[in-house]
Amino acid sequence: MVANADAWPPLVWGTWRDTAITLQLWMQIVGKVRLALTPWLNHSWHVPLYVSARGLATSPIYHLDEAFELEFDLIDQRLLFRDSVGGTDALVLQPQSVADFHDGLFAMLGRHGIEVAIHEYPNEMVDPIRFADDRTHCAYDAEAVRRFWRVLLTANRLLGQFRTAFVGKASPVHFFWGSFDLAVTRFSGRPAPPHPGGVPHLPDEIAREAYSHEVSSAGFWPGSDAFPHAAFYSYAYPAPKGFAAAPIMPAGARFEPMLGEFVFRYEDLRTAPDPAQALMIFLTSTYEAAAELGRWDPALDCAPGLPRRPRPV
Repeated sequence: MVANADAWPPLVWGTWRDTAITLQLWMQIVGKVRLALTPWLNHSWHVPLYVSARGLATSPIYHLDEAFELEFDLIDQRLLFRDSVGGTDALVLQPQSVADFHDGLFAMLGRHGIEVAIHEYPNEMVDPIRFADDRTHCAYDAEAVRRFWRVLLTANRLLGQFRTAFVGKASPVHFFWGSFDLAVTRFSGRPAPPHPGGVPHLPDEIAREAYSHEVSSAGFWPGSDAFPHAAFYSYAYPAPKGFAAAPIMPAGARFEPMLGEFVFRYEDLRTAPDPAQALMIFLTSTYEAAAELGRWDPALDCAPGLPRRPRPV
């Protein structure tokens, strides 16, 4: 395997905004297929996509007695279908409307005997348009999408490494198609006060179930019109007293009141002398602020994991 020097490519929101929105809508449709066919798991862990060696994938989705999976192959620019009886299929990822993508996906599923009904409107997005009627969003810049996936691929590795330094309950590293971010979450083990809800076009009962227990969560987000900067982020729910003013590292990372979380802009990270080290410092210092101010049990922390070495107990 030849190493790729493109681990931290440029990713400027304004240069691929229209593509990002279209891609998010496509991924919501695919994610909602998994949602419709999968039993509910705590904190909505049954719905995300997962970074794969070629893009983002659902993992197996069960239908009747068999399984299928869908993968956004962002190297060859296809949505791949594979099932447990040997069926394969694909849709080309190219400039096309959300409506055309929607119809193409369900036609592909139908060819393999899969019938599923989804909630037909986007979540967590302003001014939602019914997927089957959305001919507004149709941009697709394959190179921009490839850059986005390369960032996710590197972030997935480092967030996974960060996850190993915790022995309490922790989420997988997974990609939420509603909020369009890659995230990993640690839990103190204590219940949290009811979440106030109010997330755009997301039922309050889902937000309350997701935040039923105290968390320190971190991840990567490509930006939005409201905050047009790709960034790594870290937040606590509930935020302990003094959290927003906590000193964190590295230089350049700061608390963003509009978002209610610490952010480390991607451009600052990718231009740092050692981006991976800078990210681990950010993840560790913001978690420590949440854990110390929130009085988490220190026994939940451990040394980072190493290949082929069991954690000492």
